[in-house]
Amino acid sequence: MDDMILYNDIYHWEGLGKAFGLATGRIRLRIFDLDKAPENRGVRHLRPMVVVVSDVPGESITVKGWAGPLASFISRAFHIDPHRMLWVEHYPAVQYGVKHVKQIDEIFEAVEFTWEEGVAVAPKWRPLKPPLRDVVKNLVDVC
Repeated sequence: MDDMILYNDIYHWEGLGKAFGLATGRIRLRIFDLDKAPENRGVRHLRPMVVVVSDVPGESITVKGWAGPLASFISRAFHIDPHRMLWVEHYPAVQYGVKHVKQIDEIFEAVEFTWEEGVAVAPKWRPLKPPLRDVVKNLVDVC
């Protein structure tokens, strides 16, 4: 499993304007290469690179609000072919209420982009459904 985890940490993004600090912030970033999984030896995936991003509480940027620029930057920074990448936004379950008895379930959303000269534009969100959702959830749960 460790072979397929390429990145698993809080990632500091310098934003769009380094000099001005525009959209600077941190996100939770996990990058997996499914082709490196021991059980997948000899199996080729159409999108072996799975990038899972999550918000960091208290940060000024959100993964949904900056989806295109984040996907563009991360695909370049980690040398990921965007056409072989599955971009997933992960929102952990949240408990709320006086006694934390109410819950918003965990959410996994796949984001499809149109790529124009290495830039991700026109994001489209869709719920990630089983069995792919189960694969991504298992990856996230081990990190």
